[in-house]
Amino acid sequence: MASRFGEAGETLDVSRETLERLEAYEKLLGQWQRVKNLVAPSTLSQIWQRHFADSLQLLALAPAALRWVDIGSGAGFPGLVIAASLAAKSGVIVHLIESDSRKCAFLREAARQLGAPAIIHNARAETIIGDLGPVDVVTARAVAPLQTLVTLALPLLQGGAVGLFPKGRGYASELTEFVLPQKFQLDFAPSLTENEAAIVIVRGTSATTLAPDP
Repeated sequence: MASRFGEAGETLDVSRETLERLEAYEKLLGQWQRVKNLVAPSTLSQIWQRHFADSLQLLALAPAALRWVDIGSGAGFPGLVIAASLAAKSGVIVHLIESDSRKCAFLREAARQLGAPAIIHNARAETIIGDLGPVDVVTARAVAPLQTLVTLALPLLQGGAVGLFPKGRGYASELTEFVLPQKFQLDFAPSLTENEAAIVIVRGTSATTLAPDP
């Protein structure tokens, strides 16, 4: 079953229960896609590599994290995939922030059917992110430039959260004018699913370490 993730599956440690949840997720997404257009149609045939594996790779960067916030969740990547993977773990809460009410309807139904510990917020991130309390990780995928994401996530980052932001192969161009807030550090982890892509890691210098030192 792990081979469904493509080459990334060789480094992903996924339980049988998680695979079953993701199979149910794939089926549900296909059903809703016909009327809601949740993802680019061209990516449906690559869902395990393009969406599932790309989301799951974040878990290795924060293996102790229990409280997650996903900005601009869309069809649930990476937030709902992470919630589905951590469903059997006690104390997990994944906040999914999405402004599109149609996508929120899908997220709520998918979280219910998958038994995923996700809370869906139909709102813009800037109106709610300061009210979510302390969290371990904040993430966002294909939502906005890095500077915008860090600005949006700053209340959580200042509270000790680590930012994990997957970026495509052109991410270096975003760094040319990027200004890192004081008392924060920037790191990078190579993407398992796309050559020359990376996960940008933003953490305060006093933040709790949630992953092994590079």
